[in-house]
Amino acid sequence: MRASASWAVRAAVALATVYAVSACGSTETGNSDGTAGSSANGGQLPVVATTPEVADFVRNVGGSGVRVTQLIKPNVDPHEYEPTPADIQAISTASLVVKNGVGLEKWLDQTITSAGFKGAVVDTSQGVNLRKGDPDDEEMAAGDPHIWHDPRNAKIMAENIEKALVSADSAHAAAYQKNYQDYAAKLDALDAENVRKFAALPAGQRKLVTNHDAFGYYVDRYQLEFVGSVIPSMDTSAELSASQLTDLVAKIKATGTKAIFSESSLPPKSAETIAQQAGVMVIGGEDALYGDSLGTEGTPQGTYIGAEEHNTDTIVEALGG
Repeated sequence: MRASASWAVRAAVALATVYAVSACGSTETGNSDGTAGSSANGGQLPVVATTPEVADFVRNVGGSGVRVTQLIKPNVDPHEYEPTPADIQAISTASLVVKNGVGLEKWLDQTITSAGFKGAVVDTSQGVNLRKGDPDDEEMAAGDPHIWHDPRNAKIMAENIEKALVSADSAHAAAYQKNYQDYAAKLDALDAENVRKFAALPAGQRKLVTNHDAFGYYVDRYQLEFVGSVIPSMDTSAELSASQLTDLVAKIKATGTKAIFSESSLPPKSAETIAQQAGVMVIGGEDALYGDSLGTEGTPQGTYIGAEEHNTDTIVEALGG
């Protein structure tokens, strides 16, 4: 979305603050491109990560060598996110900016320009085999951005981060490489466990209805049947028309789908309305799926692996019951 005039004013104020702080004369030295180096941050490389998932990958791969600023907080819709002056300030002093890519962060390029950031931007989607995008959405025409819902893609994303960290901070290369290998093993274990859990669920019961089209990679990986979504788009700003609502209710009934799964970052009202009309249960509240976000920091679902384990356990239990 385009930033409002009021946001532009806040951005200018944030930039003025950044420059004022710099002008006051910190004795630390930064990189030649104007970004802050690890020596200027207590030995930690300053990294800005956009989404909760990407930030979690950076923390796991970077370990104690990085200081991560996460822009989008848990349970906030990344499709509708509006950057803050604090985001601009964080980017202006970072060594790396790490993003999901595939059009998910529509707002990022303008924010980077406003921050005057000249460092490296890491697109974690590089090398991922993308699903077809949404031709009606200019930003997502290139592909489905919800790539992390296949743990094999999460490994690629984490590896892209590892390479970028090694390039930016070669003194800690061995640590970053080891951290990546350890985390990759955990992602492999997550994937294997998901396969095992779904193997116990008969194929005829693997029917999924979600809040929006966020689970395409997950559906493909674990051989589920995607019946439909409350918001028939990869972008949450789309709306379900009356005819689409009627069609979705009819399809739920015809396929014998057992439940509609709401998502933690989206209001459940529409899902509840459709579930009532279709005569099925809606899975929400603490059991809502993590489609575009992770859970609250400090909880098991506050990590990528914990959130994906929650999603699989919730879906298998609801559809197998």
